[in-house]
Amino acid sequence: MAADPSSHAPTVGKAVINFDVPHSARIWNYWMGGKDNYYADRIAGDEWAKVDPGIVPLAKQSRQFLIRVVRYLAGEAGVRQFLDIGTGLPTMQNTHEVAQAVASESRIVYVDNDPLVLAHARALLSKTTPEGVTTYVDSDVQDPDQIVADARNVLNFNQPIAVMFMGILGHVADFDEARSIVARVMAAVPSGAYLALYDSTDTSVEIHDASVTYNDDTGAVPYILRRPEQIARCFDGLEMVEPGLVTLTQWRPDAVELGKAQPVNGYGAVARKP
Repeated sequence: MAADPSSHAPTVGKAVINFDVPHSARIWNYWMGGKDNYYADRIAGDEWAKVDPGIVPLAKQSRQFLIRVVRYLAGEAGVRQFLDIGTGLPTMQNTHEVAQAVASESRIVYVDNDPLVLAHARALLSKTTPEGVTTYVDSDVQDPDQIVADARNVLNFNQPIAVMFMGILGHVADFDEARSIVARVMAAVPSGAYLALYDSTDTSVEIHDASVTYNDDTGAVPYILRRPEQIARCFDGLEMVEPGLVTLTQWRPDAVELGKAQPVNGYGAVARKP
């Protein structure tokens, strides 16, 4: 992490980590309380939160959603293979940690194209169970054929795979293309596979206004908010797991001592390929 935006940008392989332009994975890391972010990311994150204070609870609840989803898939659904596309920066209880805590033999393939994520992924590879596998594919969400080809080197595509798109499809500007990406990956996995997907949603004035400012003014890759009914279309042809598509806090919430979990501007679901 660098506090000084004038510092020289480091490199990972041939890629340059740019201090001066905010990046969504690092901003999300900042909102979640992580340390792997730069000055420009924190400024952009603070500016968003001024307009939409609900973004910080959304970021934190998105991780809780991931944890519950992976526990369900590795536990009740019995899945032992995970393809986590657009994984972002590691924070706490990442996909491989949750899955391998339930089933130590679980195999996890992470996919991202951010050089800082790659640097952390290299460290992650040494923190897996002896029976399981944790690896990383350096690829773009908009190249699903390459993702599938690389994942075949690790995962058995004749056995069920949990395909995960956690908060990533907003970076695909065209909604039909986003749906096509999901469909192409799901076409490659067998019957009994699962799709786990969430995205931030255009369900409040605050998140809408903050998103417009972020997309127009920061120079970062834009993030396009979807409506919940659009997200639902990504699950066409699949069998929804109860409770279906809901705000993240309402997907199989853990018991709480007081009150109810508050809705956030993010919707997600899990569905099985018949």
